[in-house]
Amino acid sequence: MLSNAMTRPTGPFDPDATPPRMWRFFHPLMIPLLGAGLMLLTSCGNSEESPQQSATPSTHTQDTITVGFGPSTYINQFENGVKPILEAQGYRVETKTFSQNSMIPAALKEGAIDASVHISTANMIEMNHRLDADMIVWADTPSAPQSLRSLKHQSLNAIQDGMSVGLPNDPVNLERAVRILEDLDWVEIPPDLEIATFHINSVTPKKYALKLVLMDSAQLPRALADLDFAIINGNYVANQGEKISDGLVIEDSPPEHLVKVAIRAVNQDKPWAHDLKAAYESDAFEAYIRSDELFDGFIYPKAWQKESNQTDRPNHSNSDNP
Repeated sequence: MLSNAMTRPTGPFDPDATPPRMWRFFHPLMIPLLGAGLMLLTSCGNSEESPQQSATPSTHTQDTITVGFGPSTYINQFENGVKPILEAQGYRVETKTFSQNSMIPAALKEGAIDASVHISTANMIEMNHRLDADMIVWADTPSAPQSLRSLKHQSLNAIQDGMSVGLPNDPVNLERAVRILEDLDWVEIPPDLEIATFHINSVTPKKYALKLVLMDSAQLPRALADLDFAIINGNYVANQGEKISDGLVIEDSPPEHLVKVAIRAVNQDKPWAHDLKAAYESDAFEAYIRSDELFDGFIYPKAWQKESNQTDRPNHSNSDNP
C-alpha cells in the first residue's frame, strides 16, 4: 500500500500547503529539461522511416515529366514506346489529353505541361506569334499524313457539283487540305499565300462548285457520315483503327506539316529535356513503331531511313527540323 506521502492530494488545491515529498523534486526549472528528454526518447524510439523518407532520392532535378496530346495515336506512341524508357531512368511520367489541339500551346506556355506531341513546324510558328510563346521543335516522331476519305463514295469519279467536303478549320491544316483539292483540280488558290493566315475565302471553284464545310479536325471523323468527302488528319484515322492507306487520296506531306515533339526554348538545356529527346531517338522506340500495324502509313523520321533494306511497310521521309 502506498503511503500518504506518495499520494497526490485529491481535495481542493491549497497554495499554502506543503507539497508531498515526491512533487517537491519537480522544480519549475526542470520542466524544460524533462521536455527535451521526452523529445529525445520519442526520436530514438521512432527509428522506422515513413515511405517518403525511405524512398531513394531521384538523381534528376525534375522528377516528373508531363506531356500533352490531342485525341490521337501520338499518345499511344508515347505510352508504349517512350514512357517506359523515361520511367526506367527514374522519372515519374504523366500525360494530359486535351479535347482540342488548339488548347495545347497555351498549356505548354503556361507550364501546365512540359512538352507536347501534336504540332507541326508551320503551326508552331503561327502559335508562337499568336501567343507570344517560345515553343521549339525538340524531336521527330512518326507523323500521319492527311487523306481524302468518304463513306458514301468508293471513287473520286463520284464527284459532282454541290457535293460537300469537310475540311479542318485551323489555318495550317486547312491549307494542307485545300492543297489536296487543288492537286485534284477541284479548286484553285492564288500562289504564295501565307500558311499561318490561310483563309477559306482564298479558295475558288475550278472543275466543281463544292460546298466546303469547316470544323475542328477532331470532329471530322464523326461528321464523315453526313458529308460526301472529308480530308482528315491521319492521326484521327489511325485512332479509329483504320488504315491511312485506305484513303482515296493520301497527302504527300511537306516537311513543315509533319508533327513534332515541342518544348519551351527556356527548357532546352534541362536534363529531362535531353532524356526525352534521347528516348524519341532511341532504337527501342523505332523498333516499337515498326512492329505495330497501328502506324502503317505514318511518315517516319529521316534518321530511321536505312541506306539499304528499307522497311517492309510504306513510309515517307521526315526531314524537317528548323
